[in-house]
Amino acid sequence: DRLTGLHWRNYQERQREGRGKRVREVTLQELKNLAREAYWDLWNGARSLGRDVKLYLHWAASRYNQTFDEYHVNITGDGHIYVSTDNFAEVKSATYRRNTGSIAITLCCALDAVDPDNMGPCPPTEAQINAMAQVICVLADALDLTIDLDRVMTHAEAADNADGLYTHDNYGPDSTCERWDLWVLREGEEPGTGGNQMRGNANWYRGHGLLKNV
Repeated sequence: DRLTGLHWRNYQERQREGRGKRVREVTLQELKNLAREAYWDLWNGARSLGRDVKLYLHWAASRYNQTFDEYHVNITGDGHIYVSTDNFAEVKSATYRRNTGSIAITLCCALDAVDPDNMGPCPPTEAQINAMAQVICVLADALDLTIDLDRVMTHAEAADNADGLYTHDNYGPDSTCERWDLWVLREGEEPGTGGNQMRGNANWYRGHGLLKNV
């Protein structure tokens, strides 16, 4: 089917053993500091395109311990957080025609994922899902972002221009399905629920003030 064929092609393109040589593990406090240091560069980049800073949520179609340079933030299977750069305003190549003024965050998982009912041998772990929610909350706090669809998007949502920006032709689950990152968080869940769940989790952390003093 189209998910199987396109995802296999994408997976083959993305297999890179030994990538992510520059990555280093960081704490949430270090993550917040990096975002604050890049604050104005990120906002100036986003404003030059007439939009707010955005956080894009990905999976890497990889094993749990692989990391990749094209994402600012990598989250491994155990929920540990790694960065590939100390400059969060660096324009990466993670999200087609949406990289300027944005931060790309990926879960290192989803090797051989086929569709929402077959997530392969490395589906997102609960540790990863929880860590990504914390990362979103911390970055949104540092960058003065509302945690909503217009500013925090999965790649599945961005690929189909779910924010209404239409920076490219659709290539997500509602069209060619070339990218369907985090369309669901867990195998068997309803397609399209991943983004709302992740934003809801991040807003739960924000609403309870649990990461306010990070």
